[in-house]
Amino acid sequence: MEINEPRQTADQTIRALIQHSHRGPKDLALTADQRRPTPGPGEYLIRVGSAGVNFADVMQTNGTYVGGPQPPYVAGFEAAGEIVGIGTDVEHPLPLGTHVIGAGPGAFAQYMTMPTAGVLPVPTGWSDAEALGMVLNWATALAALKPLGQIKTDDVVLIHAAAGGVGQAALRLARHYGARVIATASPDKHHAVRALGANEVLDSRHPGLADEITRLTGGAGVDLVLESVGKATLATSLAVAKPFTGRIVVFGAASGDATITTHDLVFTHHAAIKGLHIGALATEAPSLYQSLLAEIAALVTNGVYPPGTPQVHPLAEGPEVLRQLQAGATHGKHALDPWR
Repeated sequence: MEINEPRQTADQTIRALIQHSHRGPKDLALTADQRRPTPGPGEYLIRVGSAGVNFADVMQTNGTYVGGPQPPYVAGFEAAGEIVGIGTDVEHPLPLGTHVIGAGPGAFAQYMTMPTAGVLPVPTGWSDAEALGMVLNWATALAALKPLGQIKTDDVVLIHAAAGGVGQAALRLARHYGARVIATASPDKHHAVRALGANEVLDSRHPGLADEITRLTGGAGVDLVLESVGKATLATSLAVAKPFTGRIVVFGAASGDATITTHDLVFTHHAAIKGLHIGALATEAPSLYQSLLAEIAALVTNGVYPPGTPQVHPLAEGPEVLRQLQAGATHGKHALDPWR
């Protein structure tokens, strides 16, 4: 039986951002009369304190996110907040009032439901906003670097879109694991990327990017590439990855899809290419996902993972934030406050 938040009713209306089409963020609109959700089996009801904005949200608004929701729908899928209700069939639930970070449908709202299996408690002393990214950005970065990327001390790691949420997490982690990091970003973001510890920062749009990376590595190439840009950078990633020992982990395509053929793989490009979708990993390899969450908790405890510093916007500004993210005009983590 659901345990409801005290003094609340299940049919209460809430503020939320509704996506009305697959024509992009322009059709994302604020409503004040969305019905508050009810937690189902294995779910928590969360009073959202802060909702994370991710490029996957942009993809969903354009209908390019495989398996994404069909409009109209409450947008967003990452949030941190307070447990105010517990659905049925939840073993060893966290107490009501616990603040957690996790993912689920409809995060751009004052209340959402969240599967219990994928949540982490917000670290002691952290705000909800500071915890954003733990189970998405940081989990994606960690999965790309360790189980998939097999990072080793003294590896040379190329991180594209290093100023983004996953990019910043990956940069911090790669340096923690003893790698040399070559980062790419637009020139106006270079200072922020250098401040995170990148050894070299290059213009992601430079026409001679592959040649410059080759020069920086003395012709040897890089051991590991974290590829999230797609069409604009994949050719560079393939060109600079070390033959046979190099690894490329692909977890995004912000600039569009890139094409590679079996002929390319046999005769031209000999790096190992691996795909990563953190949601699919959580579903299809739950034990591996839980090990990532455990390692993230240890990184927090050991001070490697500091509180986040997202730029927090009122909920009504969500459509504009997504437009800016789609245009590549943001850096770092952005969040929405559904109570503002």
